[in-house]
Amino acid sequence: MKCKVLVSDPLSKEGVDILRNAGLTVDEVSKLSETELVKKIKGYDALIVRSGTTVTKKIIAASDRLKVIGRAGVGLDNVDVAEASKKGIVVMNAPSGNTISTAEHAFSLMLALARNIPDANKSVKEGNWDRKKFMGVELYGKTLGIIGMGRIGTEFAKRALVFGMRVMANDPFLSEDKAKSIGVDPVSMDVLLANADFITLHTPLTDETRHSIDDKAFAKMKKGVRIVNAARGGIIDEKALAKHIKSGKVAGAALDVFETKAKPPVDSPVVNMDKVIATPHLGASTEEAQVSVAVDMARSVVDALSGKGYRNAANVPAMDEETLRSIGPYVKLAEKLGSIQSQLIEDPVRSVTVNYVGDIANLDVAPITRAFLKGMFDPILEEDVNYVNSPVIARERGIKVSEKKTPQIKDFANILSGEFVTEKKKYFVMGTLFANNDPRIIKMDEFYVEAIPEGYMLVVSNNDVPGVVGRIGTILGKEGVNIAEMSFGRDKKTGRAISLLNVDSEISKPALKKLKNAKDVLDVKQVRV
Repeated sequence: MKCKVLVSDPLSKEGVDILRNAGLTVDEVSKLSETELVKKIKGYDALIVRSGTTVTKKIIAASDRLKVIGRAGVGLDNVDVAEASKKGIVVMNAPSGNTISTAEHAFSLMLALARNIPDANKSVKEGNWDRKKFMGVELYGKTLGIIGMGRIGTEFAKRALVFGMRVMANDPFLSEDKAKSIGVDPVSMDVLLANADFITLHTPLTDETRHSIDDKAFAKMKKGVRIVNAARGGIIDEKALAKHIKSGKVAGAALDVFETKAKPPVDSPVVNMDKVIATPHLGASTEEAQVSVAVDMARSVVDALSGKGYRNAANVPAMDEETLRSIGPYVKLAEKLGSIQSQLIEDPVRSVTVNYVGDIANLDVAPITRAFLKGMFDPILEEDVNYVNSPVIARERGIKVSEKKTPQIKDFANILSGEFVTEKKKYFVMGTLFANNDPRIIKMDEFYVEAIPEGYMLVVSNNDVPGVVGRIGTILGKEGVNIAEMSFGRDKKTGRAISLLNVDSEISKPALKKLKNAKDVLDVKQVRV
């Protein structure tokens, strides 16, 4: 039976031609409602969308032959990946197709911001000729701070260096050697904020990065700083930005994304300010980028439906059904361990070693290592990370990745662990599978624990003395946060302990501050798995 592909958003002709030339039946039907797509999806082997279609649980449930969902673009916010995974449907995207277009747009925003181009253009067209009013600044000799050195941040840095800027970068996975090869200086966030004349953001929107550019961050910046955000809305606290533009601390901002979901962002506190340049999310809006993502996605779908494997799969590593059945639970465990540990590390990672002990050491562990790297990069990087590109991202960032196998069985039938080496110290996390393939963390650094890697978690480092747990529970109780599970580990020699808590909801920044200031608490970090 010939495979059928439904394209529910406009896709460049080049992509459609690839699908048809491969012998696939292609139907292009745009602007379908959820109800219409629920009725339409039956009988299709693949669904390709862009940003217009939201692939919901109902649509996925209604499918009867669907094997692949392809997003011709980067983000997967409009696809219910979890529901697709439950039904065994592979979700793929095109993560690199808009790298250049987004970097160029962000750089264009910086240039426009430096020279007041939008306001000057508007003034001339209104019949004015006021050159003094639009006095700008040069990029040459200025210090640029890049927060997030993924593909887009790296391309931005290359262009800035050509313009004669000094470039500083803050990225937990940017090694010193890799930074030097690009020509940028790896620095802490505080150093970047204090010294940058221009700041550009290239990180994902996560619990950790939401409002990371807030009132406190602005207070650390130089007077007259200019800020560019073409990454994700919500990284900048727009109320704080408006406040510091009014005070003169921030000379201007150029935004392609906003906190609000409204289009246009009419309720944004900054969109109508004179010193703010606003564009309607144009990062990927070039003819070349649209062709690139369409071609990438079409080739991925052809490969998937013809049995050649999955390219840029977001929810499964590329492996056959039998292999997936045997190592699938370890893939999930590895991704969780990598994600948790990366959220705890503050310094650039130089190397990662994934250790396999027990029967698992006799399996093909490459997909598990890829999953570990995917989990490690996912919470940090702006670009989408998957099971295919995670080793490439590690290589691009100068991170050495190695595997060690020990077939001998020790305390557990199978153990999976990861050792992270940074510029300053080593980090260690170990996990295993309990009954019904339930994942567990069994060691973190030198502490033996038994914790469930799921949902919101608190990792508390404290002195091993009476009363600490009670104080933590009291603070969380007053904040209305319910503790679902707790696990403790202690080292009698050092007098230190660790507490891992699963909580039912996200913990606010003020509550985290209270926990950190509690007696005998040394450090507190919140992670989400």
